[in-house]
Amino acid sequence: MADAVLPPELEALVTPFRAKVKEQGDKIRELKANGAPALDIAEAVTELKHRRKLLEDKVMELTPSSSEQESKFDRIKMEELLKRRFFYMQSFSIYGGVGGLYDMGPVGCALKANVLKEWRDFFILEEGMLEVDCSILTPEPVLKASGHVDRFSDYMVKDTKTGECFRLDHLIKGHLEKLGADKKATAEAKAKYVSISTRLDGMSMEEMKDILREYDMKSPTTGNPVSDPMEFNLMFQTEIGPTGNYKGFLRPETAQGIFVNFKKLLEFNQGKLPFAAAQIGNAFRNEISPRSGLIRVREFTMGEIEHFCDPTNKDHPKFYQVRDRKATFFSACNQMDGQPPAQLTFGEAVDSKLVANQTLGYYLARLHMFLERIGIDPARLRLRQHMGNEMAHYACDCWDAEIKTSYGWVECVGCADRSAYDLTQHTKASKTKLCAEKSLPEPVMVDVLKVTPNKQLLGKTFKAKAKVVLEKIESLDKEEGKRLKEELETSGTSKVTVNDEDFEITKEMIKISEIQEKISVEEFVPSVIEPSFGIGRIIYSLLEHSYKVRDEDEQRGYFTLPAIVAPFKCSVLPLSGADELQPLVQSLSNELRKAGVSHKIDDASGSIGKRYARTDEVAIPFGVTIDFDSVRISPATVTLRERDSMDQIRLPLEDLARVVSDLSDGRTTWKEVEAKYPKFTQQQTVDKKDGAGEE
Repeated sequence: MADAVLPPELEALVTPFRAKVKEQGDKIRELKANGAPALDIAEAVTELKHRRKLLEDKVMELTPSSSEQESKFDRIKMEELLKRRFFYMQSFSIYGGVGGLYDMGPVGCALKANVLKEWRDFFILEEGMLEVDCSILTPEPVLKASGHVDRFSDYMVKDTKTGECFRLDHLIKGHLEKLGADKKATAEAKAKYVSISTRLDGMSMEEMKDILREYDMKSPTTGNPVSDPMEFNLMFQTEIGPTGNYKGFLRPETAQGIFVNFKKLLEFNQGKLPFAAAQIGNAFRNEISPRSGLIRVREFTMGEIEHFCDPTNKDHPKFYQVRDRKATFFSACNQMDGQPPAQLTFGEAVDSKLVANQTLGYYLARLHMFLERIGIDPARLRLRQHMGNEMAHYACDCWDAEIKTSYGWVECVGCADRSAYDLTQHTKASKTKLCAEKSLPEPVMVDVLKVTPNKQLLGKTFKAKAKVVLEKIESLDKEEGKRLKEELETSGTSKVTVNDEDFEITKEMIKISEIQEKISVEEFVPSVIEPSFGIGRIIYSLLEHSYKVRDEDEQRGYFTLPAIVAPFKCSVLPLSGADELQPLVQSLSNELRKAGVSHKIDDASGSIGKRYARTDEVAIPFGVTIDFDSVRISPATVTLRERDSMDQIRLPLEDLARVVSDLSDGRTTWKEVEAKYPKFTQQQTVDKKDGAGEE
């Protein structure tokens, strides 16, 4: 279960922790109701997070695992297997490696490709989304408009001798926790350490610097002194073009490319709303101290969806299909009250307004279904609502799909109702209307500004730039147009700025008049519902959830990835290296290839049991064994082994490719196949020369 229901005797041990959380949650509500300063609220929220962490740790202590398999999980052994079979590896490892960068090996590439294929099929194809592939290099003005340039930064310090960098809030918190754990620390000192830690999120750089120096904090790895704090932008900066004057960044997310192309996407969709656009691609964040393997990296793959809809109507026509589906909801209210998550249907969550609207609810249900489909354990999956302090000021509602791993609960998908913020920001910055239209029930009369240009005078004055000047004037909104009209009437001249260049306009060049027009359509800026998937985090969680060991051999680790995402769908294992088996191996390989079944031939030396173990390690769900019966008894048959149960059947060779293809795509199940074909017992024919037999 995502949050275990404790028996009464254990719940009694947790009750004081729940009470502490609720006490702090009530304090925050009171502060907000009384209009307290933002810093006071931020400090109170940080304390709430601290108390919630203590509560969560206590619950985890009393319920160490949700399953026997989870309790047996050994991350070190799993990671050794991942590296040994080259699922992924730290980038540039022969040069010492670079933190936060990873290379996918053949198995990891195949797994990632299959997860992305399922994502594309499940969302883009099934929902009829418009897919785009936008540039990674992003000009500064785009990210200035989105807010990334001004707000996408952290404070850091450097080891003065080695140059190693540390995120300042993490350094302070870690140092104070160490001091607080000292048995000699007084109760007063411990309280002060906790107070400082809870206020870190709201502190300025100078305040954090004072704490750094007050406690004489050093580098945690070398003990060397550290530098004064400095602000560090988490985006990778670069220059576009040879002059170095056009600043750009590697994109920190894939969303902005969709927003700036909204106008063309709307046109492609024949002006109709709602519609969704999607993009799969890499994004980059220059983390100060990346850690936790694939959980926090500097280059990562995202699958991002932007669903554009009328802000006055956020119902979804397909919501009825998911309203009865259940999930674990961890509401903001439950978090503040110290209560566990609740099992609800999506219909209950939307009807009660826990989830803001049907479209947001629909996407939460769909992403939940997708994660289960690819193999995420539903008992370790929850939807956590952002509390008020976590939510962007423009967002109506925001939820994270969190997956429980050995690192704790990890945010893998964010799903937010971003209102009309993004399109509004890019409209202001680019002076390009990013809006849609809808028909009015009845035509209405409205006041509009009409621009009548003297094109001859404009052309004579501004020459080649006359067109862009006129376009700028005609694109002015109502308020800006009125200001220009008033300035021309009072002083006879005004200025218009295009691409940072000022142009002086006279009243002889243009005439602006206010008229009434009958309109039957209304312009509006669409709202955006945004599900954003961290593909690397999902893959890592999937690997943890699917890692198993055989009961009879705890050293024998393997992965139970579902066939739809498994790197290879089946292995082809000739029982012997005898020449007479080779033509059948090649023939079978060709048939599998024609059927679109990815496979791996393992004809290396060693017993068939050891080769089964090798294919299990790379999550291959089905194993085909070609033995001497396959070539000496007509019609030809082969054995098919299922990875998780290790059960085997014998089936005609001519059926093999179709059966494995159907199993891999989910058109049939192993249980159905077992019912159709005989169980394999033992090989009838043994090669006298080789003496090999199945294990």
